[in-house]
Amino acid sequence: MYKEINDTNMEAEVEAATIPEENEISYTEVVGICFKDGGKVYYFSPNGTNASVGEFAIVETARGLEYGKVSCANKQVKTDDVVQPLRQVVRIATEEDERQNEENERKEAEALKICQVKINEHGLEMKLIESEYTFDCSKLTFYFTADGRIDFRDLVKDLASTFKTRIELRQIGIRDEAKFMGGLGICGRPFCCSTFLPDFVQVSIKMAKEQNLSLNSAKISGACGRLMCCLRYEYETYLQEIKITPPVDSTVKTEDGIGTVIEANPLRGILKVSINDNVKQYHRDNVKVISTGKGKKPAPHQNDSSNGDDVNN
Repeated sequence: MYKEINDTNMEAEVEAATIPEENEISYTEVVGICFKDGGKVYYFSPNGTNASVGEFAIVETARGLEYGKVSCANKQVKTDDVVQPLRQVVRIATEEDERQNEENERKEAEALKICQVKINEHGLEMKLIESEYTFDCSKLTFYFTADGRIDFRDLVKDLASTFKTRIELRQIGIRDEAKFMGGLGICGRPFCCSTFLPDFVQVSIKMAKEQNLSLNSAKISGACGRLMCCLRYEYETYLQEIKITPPVDSTVKTEDGIGTVIEANPLRGILKVSINDNVKQYHRDNVKVISTGKGKKPAPHQNDSSNGDDVNN
């Protein structure tokens, strides 16, 4: 009897030892590569290479071999965070690769001029933005903007016979155009999208309203004509501060008596309160809210999760 129980316990221990832990996390070694300044970072398998930030590398992509900059050295990331299968780093770029890339850039500038001539010849209503060769010159891509759909099949045939390689024409939006072209914003600094923003974020007019900004479209729109990406930078902070700041028209009790809030600065926590036709400043921590707005009882500011009236997509 004792032997049977002991054997059963041993079998249970062996079985438990062979069952993998559900919370076990696997990791994959990757190298981060970007192909444009401020562009999105893509993960690649290092394939035995040790890459340093700032180096250039030749990598395999869906379009062919590409020349990119190492923005993230070898590191371990959760396997669930990468899209499998990972394409590989072919090699760290050599001096010959660098010369090839410079030659490709020269050819891209020439291709842009030729394509513009072809567009004019075909009478197409499209604005050419940029041309881009793959590193091995197996494919040439032209980026353009247009008001609607463009039938460019004849243009593609003409370009293919001229450049003797695969041709792709890709229509992009006006925000992408600003990212490609670059420039200076109203702040005097280079566009965020062309320097460090890897992806466009959703921006709404509600964000400008919450930050008490002028709703004049000329003042809150970027060079692309859409709402400025930077409207989102301080938005979450404003929401947190607004929650704890009495809104305009609130009735508050101060050390000088009861008054009405006529102006509020959420970031500084400063309130301008009108008391018997006299206006004084108080910090929100030094007043007691009697009612908010039109006789409503004090309540925390609720975060409206709607996207706003006007959204950049």
